[in-house]
Amino acid sequence: MPTQQSFATGSACPELEAGTLRVYSMRFCPYAQRALLVLTYKNIPHEVVNINLKNKPEWFLQKNPLGRVPTLEKDDRIVYESAICCDYLDQVYPDNKLTPDDPYRQARDKMTVEVFSQFVSDFQKMMSSPPQEKPESLQKIKNNLCEFESSLTARQGAYFGGNAVQMLDFLLWPWFERILIFAKVVPLTFSLEDYPALCEWTKKMPECPAVQKCRLDPQQFLEFYKSTKAGAPDYDVPKTSQS
Repeated sequence: MPTQQSFATGSACPELEAGTLRVYSMRFCPYAQRALLVLTYKNIPHEVVNINLKNKPEWFLQKNPLGRVPTLEKDDRIVYESAICCDYLDQVYPDNKLTPDDPYRQARDKMTVEVFSQFVSDFQKMMSSPPQEKPESLQKIKNNLCEFESSLTARQGAYFGGNAVQMLDFLLWPWFERILIFAKVVPLTFSLEDYPALCEWTKKMPECPAVQKCRLDPQQFLEFYKSTKAGAPDYDVPKTSQS
């Protein structure tokens, strides 16, 4: 993952050379990681500018009024929202195509992403809610994991894309990477071992070169998570000796 220092309120926007594709990112953001995975997999030349999402630069809000990453910029064109960015990249740079050609498979993948959005919301609630509120979120998470397990099994391959990594794999992977990190240090009250196909998928995905290049440093991520929970997110957590 990129390690450039993040730009905050009051900073000047770095000059963008004509013809250069820039992605505005944040080192620990799973949504930004989606776009970085696609860029890396498709070998698309690009530069990364990291954003302090708590104290966003004024110039960034002018480019993206929602103030979210990832945001793509090239010449006079700006694209934002992670799934839209990934789809845009796959169309503009058609080599190593990630989106299936079949309309039904495209629709099925988009439905899975919608279900996954709810899964992410429930997981975040479980991680931040008091103990008495956790059971409801946990049950929703388990229901979603059962759906993902069935979906993956039906695709008759190691990946959500079947026998090869496709867009859906990259759209889902960043959160599972984080779950695997959390599972080593925090009791999650659920285990991916209960979902054999999903568990095998989480072991297979790190074999993908793009995933290797965009992987999180667990220690860095946990330091960032701690700072976020304390109310002062450190977007510039230094590299560790393992980085």
